[in-house]
Amino acid sequence: MKKASIISVGNEVISGQTVDTNAAYLSRKLLSIGIPVVSFYTVADGIDSILRALKLAAGDADVVLVTGGLGPTDDDLTRQAFGKFLDSELQLQKELLKRIQDYFAGRDMWMPAKNEIQAYIPAGAKALVNNLGTAPGIMAKVEDKLLVALPGVPSEMKQMFEESVFAELQKLAGAQAVIEKKLKCFGAGESTIAEMLGDICLRGRNPLINFTVEGGVITLHIIATASDKSTAVQMAEKDEKKMRKLLGDLVYGTGEQTLAEVVGKKLAQQKKTIAVAESCTGGTLAALITDIPGASKYFIQGWVTYSNKAKISELDVPADAIEKYGSVSEQVAEAMAENARKKAGTDFAIGITGIAGPTGGTEQKPVGLVYISVASDNKPETKRFVFPSNRVSVRLQVAQTALNLLRIKIADLTYCS
Repeated sequence: MKKASIISVGNEVISGQTVDTNAAYLSRKLLSIGIPVVSFYTVADGIDSILRALKLAAGDADVVLVTGGLGPTDDDLTRQAFGKFLDSELQLQKELLKRIQDYFAGRDMWMPAKNEIQAYIPAGAKALVNNLGTAPGIMAKVEDKLLVALPGVPSEMKQMFEESVFAELQKLAGAQAVIEKKLKCFGAGESTIAEMLGDICLRGRNPLINFTVEGGVITLHIIATASDKSTAVQMAEKDEKKMRKLLGDLVYGTGEQTLAEVVGKKLAQQKKTIAVAESCTGGTLAALITDIPGASKYFIQGWVTYSNKAKISELDVPADAIEKYGSVSEQVAEAMAENARKKAGTDFAIGITGIAGPTGGTEQKPVGLVYISVASDNKPETKRFVFPSNRVSVRLQVAQTALNLLRIKIADLTYCS
């Protein structure tokens, strides 16, 4: 099984000034042809640090892809590090120099002397044409290893990879295959889901199960490796079936599906409609719902009743309920949902009230306390949650949780009917 390692070069990447999108792009492209990435290295602009990363990466993998450090300035040192790693002197390539000169001439610009360094390539290596800039790439084979240096500018890197590297990697990969399937889960934490799955999550297992977490959504990556695509697909599908059975309705979708997308699809299929009444989320739930194309088929109306006065005047929440139980209470959330549904004339409505923070909490009602109510033809279902996080995170988690409660509600009603 051929494996790959990716090295990102640049002080700007290490400092966080530049987000490394190159590594993510290359990893996806490699996975698409069955070459898994087993390591990432991010290093500063220095010959020794790049050389050390090259040695480590070559020890990890059969393919080493490097991005960055091919520019004309003094801190662009990838070609020099390649020369040291290959034990080869840098040699001037006259054809490359002519291309670089023509690049400037075609733009009616004078070529700075520093750009000449870009025409130097380690002896025995192959230069890769850059049709968008002045930095050529480098490709070299060392025993059974393939090493490639690509520009750091994403547009240049992508075009060079597609035109000069991808076909070579496809030949190297042969029939081997890596298949990734994603199961999207909501409603339980990462550790709870891991316990439910048991031995399926053991390291070193094939398929390998990886977890990623964002906005309360747990994504389970099922990564199956085999000598051919058909076998890998069967292995991944077998694990997916097992995991669905173990996790039940915690699984809401696959691939890149969002909760809003899944819920919207169910509403559209059943010709049902929804309205929302939000307080602490400030419109976050409505935004998630209407981010989905075609949401106008099922989303009718939304209210952001941030103050008690608005809850009373816009949604007819009883003033005495607010006085007796407080604006953050089960009773107020329920009144918001029920009255929003009546006013909008929808099949479902969601009411949300809570304390997003960072201030406003008490011992009885801490920051992060939220009540979410889902109203339908039946009695409203209202749940209490506490989300101990920052204001932005609380809002997103609450909106996602509301969507998940609606998803389960729709499924229950469908099953009962």
